[in-house]
Amino acid sequence: MTTIKQALSQTSVHWRSGFKCEKTINWFPGHMAKGVKQMRDQLRSVDLIVETRDARIPLSSINRQFEDIVGSKDRLVVYNKADLAPAHVQRTIEMELTRRTNHRVVFTDAISDNASVKRILAAAVDKAQADPFRFSQYSIMVVGMPNVGKSSLINALRRIGVGRGKAAPTGAKPGVTRALSSRIKVLDSPAVYLVDTPGVMAPHIHDPETAIKVALTGGIKDDVADESVLADYLLFRLNRIPGVDYCSVLGIDRPTDDINALVSMLGARIGALRKGGELDVEKTLGFFLRAYRDGRFGHHCLDDIDEAAVDAFFAANLLGPAPMSRNQEKKAKRAEQRKRSLEKKALKAGKHD
Repeated sequence: MTTIKQALSQTSVHWRSGFKCEKTINWFPGHMAKGVKQMRDQLRSVDLIVETRDARIPLSSINRQFEDIVGSKDRLVVYNKADLAPAHVQRTIEMELTRRTNHRVVFTDAISDNASVKRILAAAVDKAQADPFRFSQYSIMVVGMPNVGKSSLINALRRIGVGRGKAAPTGAKPGVTRALSSRIKVLDSPAVYLVDTPGVMAPHIHDPETAIKVALTGGIKDDVADESVLADYLLFRLNRIPGVDYCSVLGIDRPTDDINALVSMLGARIGALRKGGELDVEKTLGFFLRAYRDGRFGHHCLDDIDEAAVDAFFAANLLGPAPMSRNQEKKAKRAEQRKRSLEKKALKAGKHD
């Protein structure tokens, strides 16, 4: 089997140095807008915000909208799915966030990492015990983008805290939780309750590559994102990560930088054929994407997290006014045009006077 390194040195094929995609992905259905309103309405009765992010995309899974909603409310940032990300991500992100924010950070795999889940409970216990008269019932709101594992985290907190089973439904696809839950008890003494919220996407993600990363990790529905674009981006990234031998994982003969060639080889290998022997492209793309989401290609971070990249991300996404959606931009443009038109009319009327 040819390794990626061997192929890169032996072939004259041009390997892409960048990924071009001008069309961004927007997914902000009605239940998300409703969820944002409910979060704002209940914020006064909440003592701690647990913001859940995806360790595979530690920057791209930051939703600027939460910064505006949460404000100065006490917050704990939990990077879930840490078992699917390389170990250095935790050290780097903890250091970078400490430099830029006052948020506490915990990395966890909510399904099997009991120690980190206990740390989250301990953060609530410490606050509640510090002022028992004020916090007779300590309240936590769990927020995050779709499919970052909020419900899995809630179930883990409940399992460890009170020894009970599932309280929040879970699923591999985004959008399982569509409304705020009733209060869920996760600790008896002190009494700690939490509220699950629907996964909320940013109304508009300006950077197409950021949107693709969110979709590739399952935060946006595949039919909304276009599986062929996600698979092409995944292939591009895998070819750039040292030591990844996706040929062995997929059982194909050679690496390629052409998604159509990959689909052809992989479809034949897994027998993804329709009636008449036609290649089932959709099934093949789905197989390729699931292999990544299941961690079969190893533990990788899709975000660049060196100091310069983190600086650039914060400058573009978290400093200054929040970026507007396309609809908001159109409305602002029309309002500006109306303003200029009225100013011209007023100026002409003044000259006639």
